[in-house]
Amino acid sequence: MSSVIFLGTPNFGSVVLQGLIDQGYDVKAVVTQPDKRVGRKQVVHQSAVKQTALKHNLPVYQPAKLSGSDELAELMKIEPDFIVTAAYGQFLPTKFLKSAKIAPVNVHGSLLPKYRGGAPIQYSVFNGDKETGVTIMEMVKKMDAGDIFSQKALPIEDDDTSGTLFDKLSILGRDLLLETLPKFIDGTVTRTPQNEDKVVFSPNISKEQEQIKLTMTAEQANNLIRALNPDPGAYVMLDGKRFKIWKAKPLAEKTSFPAGTLVTNKKKFVISMAGGSELELLEVQPTGKKKMNIKDYLNGQGSHFTSGEKIIDE
Repeated sequence: MSSVIFLGTPNFGSVVLQGLIDQGYDVKAVVTQPDKRVGRKQVVHQSAVKQTALKHNLPVYQPAKLSGSDELAELMKIEPDFIVTAAYGQFLPTKFLKSAKIAPVNVHGSLLPKYRGGAPIQYSVFNGDKETGVTIMEMVKKMDAGDIFSQKALPIEDDDTSGTLFDKLSILGRDLLLETLPKFIDGTVTRTPQNEDKVVFSPNISKEQEQIKLTMTAEQANNLIRALNPDPGAYVMLDGKRFKIWKAKPLAEKTSFPAGTLVTNKKKFVISMAGGSELELLEVQPTGKKKMNIKDYLNGQGSHFTSGEKIIDE
């Protein structure tokens, strides 16, 4: 079976790596981002890809920056048949990509050329797309600009979040990769250049984008909430503090209240958004508290608000 160097970091990459292992590919090395310290106790956290690699006793490399590193020099000597990346998180040196005897390929979570960049799944949800997918593409120096070897589409359901789509697309990407790699061997693989006129970028989500703006309609706010679930979460400023909203629902009803006003907190917690639209909050997290369903919030902190009160700050 063909040899592979695999590069990836989150669970999306772990699923793809496990697929290669299960299919019998000879994984010579795994490259992932350095361990991180997380939480108040600064517990060391290993990436999902590293955990999978260690489970199968595979060599793991974790350079802070691959380019110019000692690890790169070691990896260059391997000269695998394929270099496979899936949500690795770093640019790869051209000389490294050229060390693959057959091809350097990437599993990308969008239907390229739409959503090049680090947050394709989040942008597909935020923009209210009805469809996304995965692309198996050639790795080149320019970000996500290589030729397309294969693609497969996936519908985005109304209740999908970035988290659920990551799970679905990791499986779709794994299966499509395993369908595509043998075509290199038997000479049936095709390549399609990307249409540069249709390129859309999806840069990493900024801190500023995490805040729900009162210029958004209820549907737009809900798309942002879904896009930033499970991480980092969308928020509004309530009582001068960050108030995260993890789950919500746009309502068909309209209100005359200005955006940011409490419509009702009787059994439901509904706020007005742009254009008179209404957003019902279903799961929230006040600052310093754990996530809670809206019933628990209304029985505690949320009980003191009154209908018609402007509660959301810009």
